[in-house]
Amino acid sequence: MIYTMTLNPAIDFLTQVPELQVGTLNRATDEQYFAGGKGINVSRVIKRLGVENIALGFIGGFTGEFIKEQLAQEKIATNFTRVAGTSRINVKVHGQSETAINTSGPAVTAAELEQLLKQLDQLKTKDIVVISGSTPKNVPKSYLLEMVQRIHATGAQFILDVEGLVLLDALPYQPLLLKPNQDELAELFGEHALTAAQIDEYGQQLVAKGAQHVIVSLGGAGAILYTSQGKYRADPVIGTVKNTVGAGDSVVAGFVATWLQSHDALTSFKYGVAAGTATAFHDDLATQAQISDLLTKIHIIGE
Repeated sequence: MIYTMTLNPAIDFLTQVPELQVGTLNRATDEQYFAGGKGINVSRVIKRLGVENIALGFIGGFTGEFIKEQLAQEKIATNFTRVAGTSRINVKVHGQSETAINTSGPAVTAAELEQLLKQLDQLKTKDIVVISGSTPKNVPKSYLLEMVQRIHATGAQFILDVEGLVLLDALPYQPLLLKPNQDELAELFGEHALTAAQIDEYGQQLVAKGAQHVIVSLGGAGAILYTSQGKYRADPVIGTVKNTVGAGDSVVAGFVATWLQSHDALTSFKYGVAAGTATAFHDDLATQAQISDLLTKIHIIGE
């Protein structure tokens, strides 16, 4: 089973305000509500690829109920840990440009933190847990590593798509996949920007220190997969980018859904890139048909 872990889910509220003016009344022309959070995005795309998964994480209040109901409508199983606080609402205003307001989310008690950790003790050796996104405001930095240790102790595997030095701390536990973008990779190694040679150096370092697979997303320049067998590049597909929200999550979803069935790194990488590209080219997360349409356009080159 694939489990996704979203510690800080949200309702994503998207609204259109064609001529946004600060400091006065604005009227929206459209509004939409989605269950959001990086792990939830991963769950939605995995399900669209026909693979069952279970969404975990913290939810609370009326917003938490909405998130759970939205996933139920897509027939995605959930086993959330309830918290006393209220799950957050993130606001994205589309006008002449996009303005985003992300809130911090509810405080989580020590008892609630422990309750979620106990769920991980029930994992089986063939399970995979995808941990992605931000953490609630009062969750200690050490909590992510404690989650990794609990998962590792069961023999299950894990994927990390988070920011911060926990990526380095998790390497001894042999993550199935790390997926930093080039900016996150630079920050991880204390750099401001990376040359192509530095991306290769740091990607290969992550593998040498324990990561089984590392995908570095390069935005419009494609993506690179690093494994112990070598380096593989996926060149970008030409198209109109409509949506960058969830594109990276779709890469993870395409990879893990395919890996569960094939255990083939290159095939999984190809599906991941196709899924990320399909999401970028459409207004919402990619569908199976959109991903399939792009597969023949994804070219993987060993270097």
